[in-house]
Amino acid sequence: MLPKDPVMLLSFINTKLRDEYESLEALCEDLGQDRGCIEKTLADIDYLYDRKLNKFV
Repeated sequence: MLPKDPVMLLSFINTKLRDEYESLEALCEDLGQDRGCIEKTLADIDYLYDRKLNKFV
């Protein structure tokens, strides 16, 4: 289960991307999560996914 708080979600997702997944797509597929929902939640706090860096910045 993903954290509901956007700042906690940011930390969780970026840690998973750094340590376990080569892309946001792979993370979402493996965890059974909706990419759009994650991106919207993090965009609401001004973070966007950077494919080259493989993290939300």
